[in-house]
Amino acid sequence: MNDKTQETALSSDVTEVRAQKLKLLREQVGDVYPAHFHRSITNGELAQKYESLEPDTETQDVVTVAGRVYSSRNSGMFMDIRDAGGKIQIFSHKDTTPEEARALLPMVDIGDIIGVTGIVRRTKRGELTINAQEITMLTKSLLPMPEKWHGLSDIELRYRKRHLDIMTNDESKLRFQSRSKIVSGIRRFMENDGFMEVETPMLHSVYGGATAEPFKTHHNTLKLDMYLRIAPELFLKRTLVSGLTDKVFEINRNFRNEGVSTRHNPEFTMMECYWAYADYEDVMDLVERLFAELALAIHGSTEFAYGDKEISFKGPFRRVPMPDAVKEATGIDFLAIKTDEEARAAARAAGFEVEKDWTWGECLAFIFEEKVEPTLIQPAHVTHFPKDISPFAKEVPGEPRLVERFETYCNTWELGNAFSELNDPEEQRARMVEQLEQAHARGEKAKQLDDEFLDAIDQGMPPAGGLGIGVDRLIMLLTNAPSIRDVILFPARRSKAD
Repeated sequence: MNDKTQETALSSDVTEVRAQKLKLLREQVGDVYPAHFHRSITNGELAQKYESLEPDTETQDVVTVAGRVYSSRNSGMFMDIRDAGGKIQIFSHKDTTPEEARALLPMVDIGDIIGVTGIVRRTKRGELTINAQEITMLTKSLLPMPEKWHGLSDIELRYRKRHLDIMTNDESKLRFQSRSKIVSGIRRFMENDGFMEVETPMLHSVYGGATAEPFKTHHNTLKLDMYLRIAPELFLKRTLVSGLTDKVFEINRNFRNEGVSTRHNPEFTMMECYWAYADYEDVMDLVERLFAELALAIHGSTEFAYGDKEISFKGPFRRVPMPDAVKEATGIDFLAIKTDEEARAAARAAGFEVEKDWTWGECLAFIFEEKVEPTLIQPAHVTHFPKDISPFAKEVPGEPRLVERFETYCNTWELGNAFSELNDPEEQRARMVEQLEQAHARGEKAKQLDDEFLDAIDQGMPPAGGLGIGVDRLIMLLTNAPSIRDVILFPARRSKAD
């Protein structure tokens, strides 16, 4: 029986039994969901405090703990309860537990949340245990936990009912604890490096900063169509113009109305930063230091496993220009090719299907994605992207078709994207107008020119290095997660009716 069938079958009998117990408890106990109950110690603190307590030893220490019941044996004489910090065994026996407390045991089901006051001891078998003196029902659970608390086998149900997934799956629980540690680690690293955190708008009247399909909404009072942001870039650059700080960053959600896959979710977390008077090579160094620090925080080492691969975040990472990587993989020397027509012909001669209107840079990028990306297992910075696909980066000196941009890859995934940021206002306007014309040609009629951003750039933005890191993918890598939905607490999903 799968989890969904099991869920339906149980609701007709076990759920009714629990409802009957709740009714009896209300009659006999009164408040089954009390507002006031205070622990004296958490389970994790208890385990740490009594770590050296010898087996078959009883203290005189009286503590009050609380947690969800995960197992019950011998008619409730032995119960395991868990809180966020760990598990503790509860022992209720006529020699140690008053009859009033033991009378509650038949009403306690797995999944209920109880409070217990009692004496700390360690059993002969070494189990840290509390001899119960008082038992308090704190929350009666009206639904059964998944069978034998082994977790949910139906993957979609795990995402839909994340509370049950975490409740019954230590791996998921640990992964989301690690996520919190990684996000706070990114914030701490950036602040220690002198970056100032800011918050920029989630609702944009003009969407931009990346090429993606936006989510659209409407502001009733302003009578204005608005868009959930696809990137914070244009607002963060205005912060640099303002002189508020020379090093700015933001960790927050972006929204892109596009496909869902193991590496894509419509809403996702980005860390984006801009660093005045720095360039893309400075940013490469920053990425390497950040990744190494996060790996050390999670694994205690810069080396860790992802699936069957051993990954090393020990710097320096390999740095390779995109044309060189493509030449190495295919033999095609794009730097020797002069025109778009020659680039398309060279690609077709090598067996690649390219569109008839693709530019030199689009052909180069396509072949890179096809032949090089799948080989990038260890972390590497791929540099010198085509200007055709990089409208906000500065040109490589001596090679105007390429720009000072890099993407950081690992396990074949793009984890970060960075530029030596374009700050020439005339060049910026020209490139954004060209980008707008291309969008309109693709049918994106809602796309507009962000005149307020261009006005800010006209005021003068210092030279800067910029970076965006896909936090969810980075967490996937550091926590050995097979899907982005495994690291997003409540991922996008279809409605239950679907």
